[in-house]
Amino acid sequence: MTDHNPDTPTLDTDAADAEESAGLACILSFNANDPSGAGGLTCDATAMASVGAHCLPVCTGAYVRDTSSITDFYPLDEEAVDDQARTVAEDMPVQVIKVGFVGTPESLAIIAELADDYDGVPVVAYMPNLSWWEDHKIDAYLDAFRELLLPQTSVLVGHHSTLRRWLLPDWSGERNPGPRDIAKAASELGVPYTLVTGLPLPEQHIDNVLASPETVISHEKFEHIEAVFAGAGDTLTAALAALLATGMDLPEATNEALHYLDRCLDEGFRPGMGQVIPDRLFWALPEGEETDEEEGPDVHPGADYFEVPFNETKH
Repeated sequence: MTDHNPDTPTLDTDAADAEESAGLACILSFNANDPSGAGGLTCDATAMASVGAHCLPVCTGAYVRDTSSITDFYPLDEEAVDDQARTVAEDMPVQVIKVGFVGTPESLAIIAELADDYDGVPVVAYMPNLSWWEDHKIDAYLDAFRELLLPQTSVLVGHHSTLRRWLLPDWSGERNPGPRDIAKAASELGVPYTLVTGLPLPEQHIDNVLASPETVISHEKFEHIEAVFAGAGDTLTAALAALLATGMDLPEATNEALHYLDRCLDEGFRPGMGQVIPDRLFWALPEGEETDEEEGPDVHPGADYFEVPFNETKH
């Protein structure tokens, strides 16, 4: 279900002004390398290509992980991040900047400075679940993200529980904060639009809501079936950034990105002993080899939609 606000929000991208000869829209994507292939730069490149855009992948470091869990992260020096991004951005037109996991406050500062230099290019930022990390690193990262990058962010994407814990840590209301409450908290830090995922609904459904502080702009409801996915949040954010770069308005791009993710999860696969990975190239299956609903893995979005369950264990 999609509810569109009469004043449909659009983001001022350079895509509309790009010459036809420029080819595919380009997205500058900051993210970590994920050796499992579940998320990170592999996810960004395949999801963006799948919806018709070109990823300019900037590596911020490397996870140590498998399909079950993340155990460590090795960051790149912020100068290496800056050199990668500026070199490619000076060569190709950038329609959207996508920010995944960066790893250090210093690299966040570099990205915020670049976004300021490319004023007018929308920034789509994803906040993943960081519960696998050490507390002091989480706190430093969230503080830097809040102070440096959120003022530059056009659309913030995250799971309801992740954004609630981060943006409304002192919430004392009798009810859980809703999407507009989270969007209002993000807006006070400079973010005009927030996409809140994984909201529980009655009758085994979840909602995903694009909101501003004033209103719910659109929402998409999916069946709640237990499954745990790795890389779903990166997939959604990459698809959203790419669709915005192609010139879609924000509600339409959000709707398309959520339905694209739903198909990726429907065709998800479990290559290892851990979580299910979205099949971001589901449409490339040879004719007749699509997974039949009654025979395929039961990998519809569940309570853990877009993130692994919260876990206090430190590695």
